[in-house]
Amino acid sequence: MSAPGWGRERDALPGYSTGILGLSADAFLLLRDLVLERTGLYFDDARRDLFADKLAELVVERGLGSFLDYYYLLRYDADAERHWLELRDRLAVPETYFWRQPEQIDALVRHVVPAHFAGRNAAPLRIWSAACCTGEEPLSIALALAEEGWLARAPIEIVASDGSPGLVERARRGVFRERAFRALPEPLRRRWFEPCDGGWRIDPELLGRVQWRTANLVDEAEVAPLANSPVIFCRNVFIYFSDDAVRRVTGLFYERMPAPGHLFLGASESLARLGTPFELREVGSAFTYVKDAPAPTPARALHPEHGAWRPEAALPQDSR
Repeated sequence: MSAPGWGRERDALPGYSTGILGLSADAFLLLRDLVLERTGLYFDDARRDLFADKLAELVVERGLGSFLDYYYLLRYDADAERHWLELRDRLAVPETYFWRQPEQIDALVRHVVPAHFAGRNAAPLRIWSAACCTGEEPLSIALALAEEGWLARAPIEIVASDGSPGLVERARRGVFRERAFRALPEPLRRRWFEPCDGGWRIDPELLGRVQWRTANLVDEAEVAPLANSPVIFCRNVFIYFSDDAVRRVTGLFYERMPAPGHLFLGASESLARLGTPFELREVGSAFTYVKDAPAPTPARALHPEHGAWRPEAALPQDSR
């Protein structure tokens, strides 16, 4: 996932304290609410200094004198979209690794995927990693599916996206440092990775099975086509979102997701108190939020005299 790195404050730029740049209470509220609206990320009052530290370098690089100037730049500048892409990169922190929450990957490979392809005319299966960060999550999914032979015998599409263009570009390169392998079984690393300058490079064929995109989770136009996926992994990003943003994003997921559908969240994330339509189920040894297929429509009974449908004719005899 990519999300603000709480507790990882950047060193202040020499000569540019947040006081000099002018992070007044009003400027903080304006910027915080604008960032919340555009990204879903929420910085409360306790993280005001962290928020300022993350934005300070961008303010200086743009030649601005205050955070309020930066707010107006994001709101009204003709090149505002480019500034937003830079900001999303700055707010992102690549905290992820291979084989995170392996019980969910096992549930996908051993339960969800076989159930999807159980029918004779099963449609291709799309799996979307909605907060892919530097790529470890979708590549773990691809690796597990390849290990079980699913990529060779079934039409499976893996799509991965993140709000940070910089992190998506790193994912596309497919090179990972030692820290990314702290949970991956060593035999899998030997089988699917080879040493290279700067770390370990994943098998190019496996890397090519993932389609990489940039998508902001609170932008409906960017998310709607991706959310048309029976399986969505969106792990360890909602812990940084406001409740309202989580409701909006998961509501769009539910609206667009085919049924039956499965939404996998991080271990510390829950939709229970938010009143979403998803139902929490245990699948294998993992928990997933499920969108059920609609119940079958009762058979339409015909009136014996003129062929018109009578609802009461479909009822059991003892319920009329």
